[in-house]
Amino acid sequence: MTTATSPRFDGRLLTPGDPGYDAARTVWNAMIDRRPRMIVQAASVSDVVTAVRLARELDLEIGVRCGGHNVAGLAVPANGLMIDLTPLNGVRVDPIRRRARVRGGALLGALDRASQRYGLATTAGNVSHTGVGGLTLGGGMGWLARQYGLSCDNVVSYTMVTAEGEVVTASRTENPDLYWGLRGGGGNFGIVTDFEFRLHDTGTQTLVAEFDFPAADAVPVLEGWRDLSVVAPRRATLTADVRGTATGPVATVGFVWVGDPAGAHRLLAAMRALGRPLAERVTTPSYLELQQRDDTSGGHAYRRYSGAHYLRQFPTAAIEAFLLRGASDLHAGTPLPGVGLQAHGGAIADIADADAAFSHRGTLFEFGADSRWTDPAEDDTRMAAARTAAAALAPYADGVYVNSLAADEGQRGVRRAYPPAKLARLTALKTSWDPQNVFHLNHNIRPGHARAEADRSRGCR
Repeated sequence: MTTATSPRFDGRLLTPGDPGYDAARTVWNAMIDRRPRMIVQAASVSDVVTAVRLARELDLEIGVRCGGHNVAGLAVPANGLMIDLTPLNGVRVDPIRRRARVRGGALLGALDRASQRYGLATTAGNVSHTGVGGLTLGGGMGWLARQYGLSCDNVVSYTMVTAEGEVVTASRTENPDLYWGLRGGGGNFGIVTDFEFRLHDTGTQTLVAEFDFPAADAVPVLEGWRDLSVVAPRRATLTADVRGTATGPVATVGFVWVGDPAGAHRLLAAMRALGRPLAERVTTPSYLELQQRDDTSGGHAYRRYSGAHYLRQFPTAAIEAFLLRGASDLHAGTPLPGVGLQAHGGAIADIADADAAFSHRGTLFEFGADSRWTDPAEDDTRMAAARTAAAALAPYADGVYVNSLAADEGQRGVRRAYPPAKLARLTALKTSWDPQNVFHLNHNIRPGHARAEADRSRGCR
């Protein structure tokens, strides 16, 4: 609620009890129930600037919300100031230059709809109600990544509000070090209010193929699927998952193809040669339908926890662990999490690892173990099951996607996401752009002096 002495905003300033306050603080993970002292629903860049300066004057933690999909709920600061970017959600497409100008609060669905009008797209995640900003700043995996690189690889420039409340641009020619860090370094350096993306002539057609097998018999199927992933065309992103059914665990292997479905026939034949499935599903959704197929109706009602890894190898022992989901280490009757794999490679690996903050470009598959439930009494059991499933693949892991880090991984998770040399460069960049660690409600890269103080507090020398 604005008073005579409080700053004015083009958007709204909400405090506890105001209409819309509870909706604004609700995020995708229903386990998050924190109450900010105030929420600024920013309708302009100047609103973001004013909110940052206000938070610093009042010594309030800053959380930044776009889609609210971060499973750790880092957008919602307890008794702090949340900057809600969702009113800042415009998308402008220039089909001649193949560029999209995307505001910091836009969701992926808005970007997809605006660009597909012209048969264009850029790499975006697999759920349309995810925020463009959070996805892209962490890297941005999607069905186009093997063809055109990650979301961050397709950003031409960023407009960012700094910890001092200044507005700067980052590109290959303007603040190039910051541009390097924003491509995978998360929200550590400031609040991005605008992205300029390259678009690609993708057309509007896709194909999705899925083949179900009893998990108990699926080791040779997964071995063949793994080998196909190495030679698959870049239009294809191979996928696999294991889920529970009334008749026992089922393993599903398949791929997503973006482009003319006729080009997928050879890969379809190779998939069918892997074995006789329980069921086969081959569909040809439009690209927009593909981007929405994993959307969750009422998704914000679920409690969520996940574990994740990057895998550079996937030997038979890892396949067995994947199919079992760590079940041998769980008590009977424990609800097992779903587990999944998505292939990397292709254009992702074409870019030198040193070119951006995003790391582990040699990844073969991204692994995730995800639990969702509604009863708070199940919290400990569900989280333990997801941790056990992830631990079963840990011997084969090499890094992790920063956007998939769990809330309880802390600095250990940050060290998994970035190799030492990369983390040292990110630390120097953080020290330069945010020396007071104003933006720390993220998978935090601490400024150099803060890291030194933390080491001293642990007795390190």
